[in-house]
Amino acid sequence: MQINEDLVKQITNAVLAQMAPKSGEVNPADAPVSSEVPSMTGHERINEVKTSYVSYPKAKKGTDPKEVVIGVGAAFQKEIKKTICGIPLEEVLKNVKAGIEEEGMIPRVVKILDTSDVCFMALESAKLSGSGIGVGIQSKGTTVIHQRDLYPLSNLELFPQAPLMTLETYRRIGQNAAKYVKGEQVVPIPSANDPMTRPKYQVKAALMHIAETEQLDPEVGIIEWEGK
Repeated sequence: MQINEDLVKQITNAVLAQMAPKSGEVNPADAPVSSEVPSMTGHERINEVKTSYVSYPKAKKGTDPKEVVIGVGAAFQKEIKKTICGIPLEEVLKNVKAGIEEEGMIPRVVKILDTSDVCFMALESAKLSGSGIGVGIQSKGTTVIHQRDLYPLSNLELFPQAPLMTLETYRRIGQNAAKYVKGEQVVPIPSANDPMTRPKYQVKAALMHIAETEQLDPEVGIIEWEGK
């Protein structure tokens, strides 16, 4: 089954109710609270059917020094079609690619099927890239720009608050990734921050991460992907 928005809202409201002060102060989400928490009883997976990528071409290491590889999550554009804040993933990909192209570089898209950790996704993308620069994008929208000779957590830029991301941000991410390739002085994109984002979206983020992780297939690894 796809992630049900009503289910997410009910669980989120229940979690917020537990977090709210008991003195009668306002609920952080200012939302009515459901007294019942829906159950996943009888369901072993969020999506009962797992997509097979056995027939897809394996991603190969690029040789073009202008290439920037974009590595997307295992559920990207299949089980999950929008980011956590509702931006269509097709538009996300289109804007990151456009940003890269605007700087004269060449984007290539792969789908990462052996990890759902965005830092490792970005690093694997960078290692496949002809330029050594890669971008990792989880299906919920969290994004990282990486370089192939760095440690997994020592990335170039990290954008952890997916609910605050916009299409303009994704375009600028593509532009900055291309500027790293060209060796230009890069001004990091300021990361938006809202302390209420985590409690508001943490349940949905967890469910989306589970849905992504369910689709992993380490035996297949990394495949070529152009929004198929």
